Amino acid sequence: MGMLRLSSIAMSAYTDLVRLLNDEAVAAVVGKPTLKQRGDKAYWYAARRVGSQMRFFYIGEDSEKIRARIDRIEELHATAKERRATRSRLVRLLRAEGMTPTDRATGSILSAMADAGTFRLGGTIVGTNAFRLYEGELGVRLPLGGMANTGDIDIAQFEKLSVALEDQVDPSLAETFSALKFDPLPGFEPGRTWRWKQGGSGQLVEFLTPAFGQETIRDLPALGVSAQALNYLNFLIADPIHAAAVYRAGVLVQVPRPERYAIHKLIIANRRRDGAGSLRASKDREQAAFLIEALSEDRPDELAEAYEDALSRGPRWRERIAASLKRLPETAGRLKALI
Repeated sequence: MGMLRLSSIAMSAYTDLVRLLNDEAVAAVVGKPTLKQRGDKAYWYAARRVGSQMRFFYIGEDSEKIRARIDRIEELHATAKERRATRSRLVRLLRAEGMTPTDRATGSILSAMADAGTFRLGGTIVGTNAFRLYEGELGVRLPLGGMANTGDIDIAQFEKLSVALEDQVDPSLAETFSALKFDPLPGFEPGRTWRWKQGGSGQLVEFLTPAFGQETIRDLPALGVSAQALNYLNFLIADPIHAAAVYRAGVLVQVPRPERYAIHKLIIANRRRDGAGSLRASKDREQAAFLIEALSEDRPDELAEAYEDALSRGPRWRERIAASLKRLPETAGRLKALI
């Protein structure tokens, strides 16, 4: 499986696009930036009066990068127009350099969800739409064909984070999806919606949250939706990263770390309800093998850390990973060489 690399021009343009989109996320804030301490972590909010009440809009977890942006907030406000023109130019450059653009149907949904605050509030794209967004992050061209094809958009969020943020998407995702001609699908529990389907395209948006035992339907107040709780998902969405969807002037989203995605796919391939020999399990293993090949060359330390983390979580985790690697001898060899 030979890796096709993106050019250094494309990689530099992608890095610039993500940086400018992060600038935009802070520049879009209206109100006074305020730091709130919660336990051992600190979070930035923008405080502004709405009617007779003070509302706090979540900006992000405290970090050197976010503090530097907040220090430059007046400058960021003043340069918004130029920044958008630069982002549009970078997207054109990325297309010209052969990076896979986000298709119109997916791009319009991601853009609308981003505008409502889905990714700002900790929503993380998982599944094949996340895999497709690793092209710029890893600097490798995605293979054409089955492993990168999908009609679903899966969004995951930690329930604890959703409760703790005390902020909510606006407009509601129900309104956002209705405007895009999505209908709620009936779930296991009346009145709790975690899946929407678009008429015509058949595109599906699903919400997920980590389970720690029983896989029930839980509520995500920050996103204003319910979610299917799934085991092993906590490993996948810990410490996610920003990514740019190559659509219009770029859309800032959040995805799992690629090394965690790769190891998680080994687990999920063995856990598929339709069996480890199914087409979906085969696609999981193909994605894992592709990412592990790329990461073992360019980011071996991060890959080794994620692999060792998963192995340390107990016999069930080790069994599932081993069962998938039995079908992927080359990938097993790459991981073995790391530790």
